[in-house]
Amino acid sequence: MVENKHLNDTQPSRKTVRWIQHPLIEPGKIEARLYQQLLAANVIKKGNTMIVAPTALGKTVVAALVAADRLEKYPESKILLLAPTKPLVVQHEERFLEFLKTPTSSLTGAVKLEERIKRWNDSQIICATPQTIESDIIAERYSLEDVSLLIFDECHRGTGSYSYVFLAQRYTKQAKNQLILGLTASPGGDKERINQVCQNLFINEVMVKNEDDPDVKPYFNPIDVEWMKVDLKKEQLDIKKHLDVALKNRLKGLKKLGVLNSTQQVSKKDILRARGKVQNRISQSASPPRDCLLAISMLTAVFSVMHSLELLETQGVSNLHSYFDRMRKKKTKAAKGLFKDENFKTAVNLTRQAYDKGVEHPKLGKLMEILKSAAEDKEQVIVFSQYRDTVNHIYRKCQEEGINAVKFFGQASREKEKGLTQKEQKDIIKAFRMRTYQVLISTSVAEEGIDIPSVDLVVLYEPVPSEIRMIQRRGRTGRTTSGRMIVLITKNTRDESFYYSSINRERMMKKQLANGYNQPERPLIANDEDVRVLDRKEEKDLLGKKEDSSDKRVVVYVDHRESKSGVTRGLSNLGVKVKPTNLPVADYQISPQVAVERKSTQDFVSSLMDKRLYKQAEELVENFQKPLIILEGQDLYSSSLHPNAIRGALASLAVDFNIPIIPTRNPEDTAAMIHRLAVREVDKGSKDVQMRTERKPLTLQEQQLFIVESLPSVGPVTARKLLEMFDSVEGVISASVSDLKRVDGIGDKIARSIRKIISSKYSDTFRYSKSSESIENLIVNGKDKPKKEYILKKNGEKD
Repeated sequence: MVENKHLNDTQPSRKTVRWIQHPLIEPGKIEARLYQQLLAANVIKKGNTMIVAPTALGKTVVAALVAADRLEKYPESKILLLAPTKPLVVQHEERFLEFLKTPTSSLTGAVKLEERIKRWNDSQIICATPQTIESDIIAERYSLEDVSLLIFDECHRGTGSYSYVFLAQRYTKQAKNQLILGLTASPGGDKERINQVCQNLFINEVMVKNEDDPDVKPYFNPIDVEWMKVDLKKEQLDIKKHLDVALKNRLKGLKKLGVLNSTQQVSKKDILRARGKVQNRISQSASPPRDCLLAISMLTAVFSVMHSLELLETQGVSNLHSYFDRMRKKKTKAAKGLFKDENFKTAVNLTRQAYDKGVEHPKLGKLMEILKSAAEDKEQVIVFSQYRDTVNHIYRKCQEEGINAVKFFGQASREKEKGLTQKEQKDIIKAFRMRTYQVLISTSVAEEGIDIPSVDLVVLYEPVPSEIRMIQRRGRTGRTTSGRMIVLITKNTRDESFYYSSINRERMMKKQLANGYNQPERPLIANDEDVRVLDRKEEKDLLGKKEDSSDKRVVVYVDHRESKSGVTRGLSNLGVKVKPTNLPVADYQISPQVAVERKSTQDFVSSLMDKRLYKQAEELVENFQKPLIILEGQDLYSSSLHPNAIRGALASLAVDFNIPIIPTRNPEDTAAMIHRLAVREVDKGSKDVQMRTERKPLTLQEQQLFIVESLPSVGPVTARKLLEMFDSVEGVISASVSDLKRVDGIGDKIARSIRKIISSKYSDTFRYSKSSESIENLIVNGKDKPKKEYILKKNGEKD
């Protein structure tokens, strides 16, 4: 606990500033605010605590006060602060370097492995992203044993499979002197969600501070929130009219099929729920009713039209035009059906015309007025939009209008645009702080915690239905002086419902927190999501057996692409020694003989469609004596692929390749299965795993199969049949159409396609390739039926 001799506990007036005095705190760096000192003292006294307070009230300062006390009490210990984004980690590192007299560093995925280990060993305060710490803990590069304070910034993220949950569990098992502190401005309005966060992070106490508290009021700067409403333009209303009709017709069709009960006020959640029910019906039938397949296609189309309307109403013509372009490239029945629909086609054509005319959303013009006025008043502004396309569009408009703006978004690359590196993000924030730029145009990456104290105005290009995100965005202003937030809303659209939803949710959250919070006792019997398979020692203890001294700790090699999955987390929790590495074949290697390819249901379907599945099966069989596939998930038949095609693939893997297929429910279940397989190998006396560093060299037969598989519509099974029939690649190449048709699985169309590929001159193929775009246009528009040989495209697809 922070001693009174170190903390000056006299509440300061706004005229006189007093400073915290403590052996580990830099003099003149932390203002002595009574409410911050009381919060810190309560954390030290009461134990694991969540602090809920508006942005800019100094939650980081409270964390620094608690950290100073823990380091004074446990001088050899470490403090670990976790934050969800790299810019936020860097910001915390800078603040703790400023506040405390202790070695401080940051750990993110951008830091090389050797350097991460060095920083961990050399520092007492570590600020890090949770994913980085999680991967290092699982790989046992260091442990949490000496961490005397674990801080979860933006702790409302501690739900589901987020890394905070795993690290809280591991910390309570490893640390000698434990204390957990959660920080958030918005835990959410749902009581169950708050309870879940507290249970997941082992939090026993919730302390709430708000702007109306007497001890906070002198330090709180009011934020003025203004709505600015705009009307859709005539061109947008015309497009909307046709999209509404296209949507209404499909909703009526779904109601007629019995999929929907009503066509009024149907949300995306309603569509997803209905789709799940239909997919469940399909999965239970060997020959699904035609109505079910039709319903799936209609539901997919409805979802696309709903998204089109949202883009039109909230973002603008440019975003909608780009979305239609992406839709055209899809080959699904739903997409093709929409482009045949007269109302949808008219909406697409009107969108193209509006785009060519340069029609912009009325929000954009209103935003430019706001930014020009802010420039005259020399205000710093953050503009938020949830779409990167909109961020780019606003940025281009700012350049045209001479507004000094900069873009800010995440590290993920999108189509032709690369993401920002950590250094680029840091440089942009620094430049914005130094007023090099007047306007920061950002996606949601700037919502949480980034310290930009000079922001005078926040503009939301669209409201968001989440109270958490609305609070986070509003918290970017009003830090040093009174702030403003403007919300742009399009009248009579989803914008209005989203805004009212966030307002109601925030009101519910404040009511929930004001009524007090009682942490429920942890159940002795875990719920379904918390079920964990006992490891061998626990199992023997419960059965009254002693742990055999000959028992070995099992080792599993994990491919680096799987290292961040929930499976590796589950394996680590079960006591498995996980060794991340590069596996050329399979995802997990258990022993010299046993390897596992893990596939989620979604990955299974996609790998079946692009023929990856059979190639991977071949490699498993060639490289391991006992390969197997784990199929994870319970929605295998939820894709647009016919259930019989999926069943055929499963049958082929089991019969043709002799690979066992083990179903699991989720990553935790998968981890338990891999653990049990590894235990069996150890019990059988299997030798230590010898990791394969490369694939076995291709044999002559494998090379022959590879060549034959490149023929159109020929998979690994058909390739084997062809080579068995004709004895050589040369024999396959020389076979006539009638000869090829003698092979089981090859009909007239496939045989003719193979002969066409083999016998066509390269110059003709090049000519067909160049003309393919115009031919495809003819097919889509239905103006002409192209000659049969043109349908055989350069990529070898069957006609």
